[in-house]
Amino acid sequence: MSEIKAVIMAGGSGTRLWPLSRAAHPKQFLALHGDDSMLQATVKRLSGLNVKSSVTICNEEHRFFVAEQLREIDALGSIILEPVGRNTAPAIALAALTSNEDELLLVLAADHVIQDQAAFTKAVADAVPLAEAGKLVTFGVMADKPHTGYGYIKSGARQQVGFAVDKFVEKPTIELAKDYVASGEYYWNSGMFLIRADRYLAELSKFRPDIYEVCKLSVEETRVDLDFVRIDSEKFHGCPSESVDYAVMEKTEDAVIVPMNAGWSDIGSWSSLWDISQKDRNGNAVCGDVQLDEVKNSYIRSEDKLVAVVGVDDLVIVSTKDVVLVATKDRVQDIKKITERLKSGTRNEWEMHREVCRPWGKFDSIDRGEFYQVKRITVKPGGKLSVQSHQHRSEHWIVVAGTATVRNGKETYLLQKNESTYIPIGAIHSLENTENIELELIEVQSGDYLGEDDIVRYNDVYGRV
Repeated sequence: MSEIKAVIMAGGSGTRLWPLSRAAHPKQFLALHGDDSMLQATVKRLSGLNVKSSVTICNEEHRFFVAEQLREIDALGSIILEPVGRNTAPAIALAALTSNEDELLLVLAADHVIQDQAAFTKAVADAVPLAEAGKLVTFGVMADKPHTGYGYIKSGARQQVGFAVDKFVEKPTIELAKDYVASGEYYWNSGMFLIRADRYLAELSKFRPDIYEVCKLSVEETRVDLDFVRIDSEKFHGCPSESVDYAVMEKTEDAVIVPMNAGWSDIGSWSSLWDISQKDRNGNAVCGDVQLDEVKNSYIRSEDKLVAVVGVDDLVIVSTKDVVLVATKDRVQDIKKITERLKSGTRNEWEMHREVCRPWGKFDSIDRGEFYQVKRITVKPGGKLSVQSHQHRSEHWIVVAGTATVRNGKETYLLQKNESTYIPIGAIHSLENTENIELELIEVQSGDYLGEDDIVRYNDVYGRV
């Protein structure tokens, strides 16, 4: 059997699961269904296959999420950074161009759920001979109900364990979706593929030579930066944006669909997460500190506080540290209206959580006024903030756990629990945790401007500008 390289697409923004999923911390890095993040669950799903290597493709902003979460499960592999998002056809091309010609690429999204791993493993293994023979395999999910949120694939003549692809169909009306399901000839388009690297590149160069040429030029001189592979940013910016379906799969004569009945979901909304979640006898899916009375068929999730719900039906209620969402299940697709309104204004809740992850740890903005801000900062063992200064604010640091190594101007000293220090405006400073336990401190900022962009970096071990 040919060796398989897993190609994991981890560049989505997951805005339909706001406020838990946000642009700066999207759903693939969250534990929405189980204890692992969706990215980690995707990687662990490969355990029953002949996967010899993996490459994860993500954007610049999320690179440290990817590296940290893969390192946690000892599955770092290669990480290719896209300078700018250009959809799935170029992303797969980058993976193929950096692979051996005869490698089979198993292309998976990092934000899907598979509930039956054995069925997933069998479908992929069954598809291997087709991919080895040069077919471009897409996995079709058996449609068990009419769904207007998915694209469909119509199957044609039998091809070993699969079928030739007759045609791809866009998201249908409910009437068409009912007809598709009743016919038994249509499958949901899962966005998962098994393709030999050289065959994908041959078809891409045939149907979209513009994409192929830009991607080829972009990987001619790659650069390794920490855990990441960087391609030529200037050249890749000129790449057209196109999905693999439009660029290749709808045009090639060698597309084959292999059925997969593995409890698949792309968790495209809160209602779809309710669909696959374990429920109580009243049809409620509950996560976190929640108390219910006479509540039915609802999804209630609390990240930080007690949420009490009484006498409602068919609701989605999600509470984070800074946002509470309440919606009926049939209107959750309209969440984007709220996020678009926030994005067009001056608020940042569409993008950032109150608690923000950084490669060195995280900070939580626990209070804020016109001229002050209070943060709880957690620095993981070995973590180090950049050597920096601020033009508009001073900072007070109070250590509450662990030991801090502080550079403050020309001085370097240790701060123990219950000790504090003051960083004046303009002072060059840094903070490091050289211990093997987490460092926690309270930071009080004071000044006429408290934005995160008031940072002048002089040196950073994580390569941030």
